[in-house]
Amino acid sequence: MDSENQIPQHGYVKLERYNDETLQQMAYHYKQILSLAGEDVERDGLKDSPMRIAKAMQFFTHGYDLNPCSIIRSAVFKEDYKQIVLVKDIEIYSLCEHHLCPIVGKAHVAYIPNGQIVGLSKIPRVVDCFARRLQVQERMTRQIKDCLQENLNPLGVAVVIEAQHLCMSMRGVQKQNSLTTTSDFTGVFMKDMKTREEFMHLIGVKLS
Repeated sequence: MDSENQIPQHGYVKLERYNDETLQQMAYHYKQILSLAGEDVERDGLKDSPMRIAKAMQFFTHGYDLNPCSIIRSAVFKEDYKQIVLVKDIEIYSLCEHHLCPIVGKAHVAYIPNGQIVGLSKIPRVVDCFARRLQVQERMTRQIKDCLQENLNPLGVAVVIEAQHLCMSMRGVQKQNSLTTTSDFTGVFMKDMKTREEFMHLIGVKLS
């Protein structure tokens, strides 16, 4: 059975949903992991950590429970507009599937309508849907692009993601200021260089 936690914080209600059976299993295994890492899992600071980590992981990966196509289709409207629609600087918080380290950055998403538009809030929700899964940045970029193209059938879609990978900053090569940029385009953004340049100018990013 799923549970909901409602915690008043600064005048608003925080609503989180968890699968109780999954939580218990995850908490058990996290307790074993902490113990194997050399920690005393019974000390005050760690006694409740396995459950906290389990809840955090369910939240970090709640994108698996969301349907990005349904998100788009829930707010599609007819509109005769054929210029760039851009939502930029969408915050991204994801987890690298190789090390479970954070991927933190921003996405810029644009499309050119072909008779129909989507509610602007749905675009960040689609981004979050794919980000809240175990990811690689290249696949996440393509998934966002494909979702908009397949469900809106626009004249073109453009997606650029800029992100820092903590697996590179905290371990491995340990480069603190490295930034990874990925891009993907369809339709006029791919075929028309001027349209693509306009998009890149609007988001303030240069692709070599």
